[in-house]
Amino acid sequence: MRRWNGWGDEQFNLELPAQGQSFLAERVGSGKPLTDASLESVCEKVPDTRLPADASVDELIDTSPETRVRHARGQSLPDWLAMRSGEFGVFPDGVARPHSSMEVQKLLQYARASNVELIPYGGGTSVAGHITPLASNRPVLTVDMGGMNRLIDLDRESQIATFGAGTPGPLVESQLRAHGYTLGHFPQSFELSTIGGWVASRSSGQQSLRYGRIEQLFAGGRVETLQGTLDLPTIPASSAGPDIREMILGSEGRVGLITEVKVRVTRLPEHESFHVVFFPDWDSARNACRSLVQNRTQLSMLRLSNAMETETQLALAGHPHLIGMLEKVLSLRGADDGKCMMTFGLTGSKHQCSSVRQEAKRICSQYKGIYTGTRLGKKWAEKRFTMPYLREALWQMGYAVDTLETATDWDNVDNLLGLMETSLREGLQARKESRNERAHVFTHLSHFYGQGCSIYTTYVFRVADSYDETLARWQHLKNTTSELIVRNRGTISHQHGVGKDHAPFLPVEKGELGMLAIRSLCQTFDPDGILNPKTLIE
Repeated sequence: MRRWNGWGDEQFNLELPAQGQSFLAERVGSGKPLTDASLESVCEKVPDTRLPADASVDELIDTSPETRVRHARGQSLPDWLAMRSGEFGVFPDGVARPHSSMEVQKLLQYARASNVELIPYGGGTSVAGHITPLASNRPVLTVDMGGMNRLIDLDRESQIATFGAGTPGPLVESQLRAHGYTLGHFPQSFELSTIGGWVASRSSGQQSLRYGRIEQLFAGGRVETLQGTLDLPTIPASSAGPDIREMILGSEGRVGLITEVKVRVTRLPEHESFHVVFFPDWDSARNACRSLVQNRTQLSMLRLSNAMETETQLALAGHPHLIGMLEKVLSLRGADDGKCMMTFGLTGSKHQCSSVRQEAKRICSQYKGIYTGTRLGKKWAEKRFTMPYLREALWQMGYAVDTLETATDWDNVDNLLGLMETSLREGLQARKESRNERAHVFTHLSHFYGQGCSIYTTYVFRVADSYDETLARWQHLKNTTSELIVRNRGTISHQHGVGKDHAPFLPVEKGELGMLAIRSLCQTFDPDGILNPKTLIE
């Protein structure tokens, strides 16, 4: 059963080791948890539905309080605080569960005729406010795409697979694996997020170096709009004007509801492994990564933790005796305080992976890298999709955790990373209400390009004595650092999308004329503004 007020399966917990607790206490102080609301008490707050009855869609819509609670929020920190406090504010008036494109079109026509707002819902994993209903004079209907979750077609000759847009990551891979294929798209939200959500938010998977981001994998599909059905053909490449696929990628439900997704798939690899290298300092580590990617070394993934994230990961890893032995060995070889951990993946034939491993080791050695094999890489692979559960463990100890991510060119990486970390580390002390509070801040580079890379920063801080003040702390950190990002050559989002949380910062990146073009596109498909209002553009 999904947690109604947090991440993932309520039967699964990721415990924080004892040394991890003392590590955080030293850096930000001991936490004191806030009291959680119960599901029953929240359900009692759900008002009567405002949805008008309509025989053509009534059987698709569930207006029960618990269903509306479970679809009212995503996974951003404001969503988390709303769920934990029980102060949701706004609930959808109902949740529809279509099973076909025809039923989606019926819901669209119902919404237009009855002046109802529609919010598409995939896996509920949004960390940018995509699926949060806002106060409105119009009824709000959330459309859960989970009923459209199967492999519809597999063209082996062209290697194109067609899925229902509500298919979650594990079902995408299991249905392809049965035929000997993989999509290879593995965001951290893989267990819950859906293929339609990946397209709608321009997602990036952890192994994008091999398989590409979702824009490289998205070959076409079907979108149901208020103006009719938009079919996107699967053409390998075209110079016939602007690419309509690009209008759908990142559209976040403002243009229509994606119902079928056609993706480029790949044969299952013969071999896959993950390896770890330590570097004595940040400059050596960053330059090694840049050299690897600009050399086009055929890695499937690459991740680089800065010194603070490396220290944090080792502290939270458990097995203190083994970690202590590792640190002694690394210290003897010149990687002591300030060391940085790099993880890289090899995917393909055994012969190819062996050759690439040697090339990667050679390049890393030029930057004083210390290769440690696959043991830590296996640990990373085992936990790659479970790390979001750590938020639950931290919350129970009185800590809030959130992330900020961006991308920029290589010549600006250190500058922007430093500005982000300083803003988050010192931000709470800039407010008189929290001037004695500290934040623990650490960063990794998670996606790499010849031009630059993404920057993914995590920050942990103690919750306040109230939910309101905890939210105020987050708002200060989020807003000041987001403004800093877009004013210093960073994108407001590399992989999480815009939603409602990032919408105020989008105009700096897109410019006045660019925003006019985006608004015009949305108005063409949705002149009355009933599709996911205030998302993407305010």
